[in-house]
Amino acid sequence: MKTGQTALAQLQELARSQGLVAEHPPDVMAEVRAIEADPGIDDPTLVDLTALPFCTIDEPTSKDLDQALFIERAKDGWTVWYAIADAAWFVRPGSALYREALTRGATYYLPGLVIPMLPKELSEGLVSLNEGVDRRAMVFRMVVGRDGELSDSEILRARIHSQAKLDYGGVQAFLDGLAPAPMPTEGGNESLELLREVGIARMRRAFQRGVISYRRTEVDAGIEGTRFVAVGSCRYDTERYNEQISLLCNVVGAEFLMRHSRDFVQPIYRTHPAPGPERMEELRDHIATIAHMHHADPGVWLWRDEETLSEFLNRLPTGRVARAIHRQAIVANHPGRFQAEKAGHHGVGAEVYGRFSAPMREVVGVFLHKEVWEEQTGVPAVQASVCDEVVERANSSKRLQGQLTGRSNRLILDQMFADNRGPWRATVMGITRSKVHIQLDEPPIDVKVYVRHLEAGEKLVVRDDGAAVVRHRDGHVIWRVGDGVSARVLGRDGQADRWELALESLDESG
Repeated sequence: MKTGQTALAQLQELARSQGLVAEHPPDVMAEVRAIEADPGIDDPTLVDLTALPFCTIDEPTSKDLDQALFIERAKDGWTVWYAIADAAWFVRPGSALYREALTRGATYYLPGLVIPMLPKELSEGLVSLNEGVDRRAMVFRMVVGRDGELSDSEILRARIHSQAKLDYGGVQAFLDGLAPAPMPTEGGNESLELLREVGIARMRRAFQRGVISYRRTEVDAGIEGTRFVAVGSCRYDTERYNEQISLLCNVVGAEFLMRHSRDFVQPIYRTHPAPGPERMEELRDHIATIAHMHHADPGVWLWRDEETLSEFLNRLPTGRVARAIHRQAIVANHPGRFQAEKAGHHGVGAEVYGRFSAPMREVVGVFLHKEVWEEQTGVPAVQASVCDEVVERANSSKRLQGQLTGRSNRLILDQMFADNRGPWRATVMGITRSKVHIQLDEPPIDVKVYVRHLEAGEKLVVRDDGAAVVRHRDGHVIWRVGDGVSARVLGRDGQADRWELALESLDESG
């Protein structure tokens, strides 16, 4: 941590350095006040779904509630009602709100600090699907069979009433029989039970299609007092179930726009190209090398020709080597991007995919909602939006969020390493030409260790296959991908502005 600066002050400085401010301009706030006077909740064109026992499920601290759900049994499966906040009604082309949302591109999240795309009066108020109040929503009604396949769908502009604001941990405890029913109605509690059934069916179907579920531990970072706090957090199953329905909505919405008949409708797709055969063969060889270096059982650790990558990764045992192999599979992927041209999304196994599910957090969601309403009504916006500009802002905001996350993690590491020189237990997740990439056990933050900092009087080099660091003199292996290591802070290279660390192998035999 910088001397004399609190954690919050450092984050605020980081945000300002990127031109990000929480406050919105006066003309935007003037429009917010007009919306507060006439929020359009009583719009007679809305389908009235307030009798359905919707609820939101999110993080305990979330205030911008984009999504609410209700699930009921159908003849051969389930009918899923998934409501998404109707931000497009309030944020219209030609308005100051729209211009500012396009300028920001997204809501930006830092530990203990949020820079909202929309003013909080909307994102936490009139647009948010809050408990106990009527709200406008884009509602996806989807019929899902017991095989996990979609059989029917429609998109409605509706009025809903969320009965409860729930969180993933609380719903998980209820489903595990460890907490009382959280919903005020029997239908609402049955909906939570059915969420598990639908989620499992969709995950099973995704696995059958070869969609990969990577093993990842996320960092839950925040601020307590003047300091950063960070711990590892594993996702609840309830979050995975909810994610499956959100993904399905994004596919249904993209397919709807792909089939559009209006000349003025402009789809935007979130695309993710599949790694090519050459890249997959390189990954297969790299996995084989890692397994060989660990003297691992080939019957367990080799990716068989008849297996999909999903099947191989899913059957791996737990442990450091498996985590490192999962990381290598992630690195083999191409990055995703937004674009106007139709293309598939390899990561979710869809022909087309859009981002409908976070319209208060991404300007592309506002835009896509607007395009759906224009297609359904046949009436274009008074001032047409420029699709290319939305695409550019959506892509640039994704890059910026990644940079902010990386720099926030660096601030956390600065505090951790200044306080505690170690040792820190970690896993070697990958090795590149001059760096060993490790992930700390707790908190699970990635750290780059420079090979030249590890040379204690003897030159070290990285093997050509990137599977190990070896002694230059005789090729003796020092560290392998998948090794457990103990990291100790030696000091700070002030000129290069980076920490110098030493690594030692962990003896985990006991």
